[in-house]
Amino acid sequence: MTNPIIKNVKDEITQNNILRIGINASNFLLVSSIDIEGIPFGIAPDLGRMFAEEIDATPKFIVFETPGKLADAGLEGAWDIAFVGNEPQRAKDIAFSAPYLEIPVTFLVRENSPINNLSDIDQVGNRISVMGRSAYDLYLTATIKNATIIRAQSIEASFEQFVSDELEVLSGLKPRLASDCKKIPGSRILDGQITTVKQSAGTLPTYSTSAKYLHDFIERAKAIGVVDNLINKYQVKGVIVAPLV
Repeated sequence: MTNPIIKNVKDEITQNNILRIGINASNFLLVSSIDIEGIPFGIAPDLGRMFAEEIDATPKFIVFETPGKLADAGLEGAWDIAFVGNEPQRAKDIAFSAPYLEIPVTFLVRENSPINNLSDIDQVGNRISVMGRSAYDLYLTATIKNATIIRAQSIEASFEQFVSDELEVLSGLKPRLASDCKKIPGSRILDGQITTVKQSAGTLPTYSTSAKYLHDFIERAKAIGVVDNLINKYQVKGVIVAPLV
């Protein structure tokens, strides 16, 4: 016999038994690969598959190049659930679950940079390269008062403009910066972190029943070790399972 709660979720959130799952392809920690047919694999896609299976729906992945495009598409009803960084600005239009992962954010500077601590960043004359409309861009926009934020359209472009325009600071997810650091001799990552990007699942605010069920699904996935197992499966470094809420 079908669980009545699951039936209500399925009726509310799917069309013709299809669950459209929005995926942010720019986060290489959560999307490990995309096959030749455009099907994504990784922590976030696998959680989406598990949720679809739980409500007995067929998953259909809608892949976006950036988190900003994913968020915009939600306003147009292009997906039913999505996996993206949980930020207050996005929460106006997305009913987020509790976070399932946290990823530290910090800064990379050049070899001879006078910047040695996080407290040195927000100074007049410092230019910070960042991927526009990323979760950490939203955080920096709300907190940086004196330094200048220079936005790029992708993670790769933020690195390229940091190098080509000789900017003072590169901001990003710490695991990505560790990779970037190897490309620039003498560069270094500042100790500590300015924030963590909290990765969540979300749905449209009008889907109140589904939003609660999605939240509970994520909490169960953390509690029984599913998220930790996916981290190990895809050998993702530099992330932690978010605490239970």
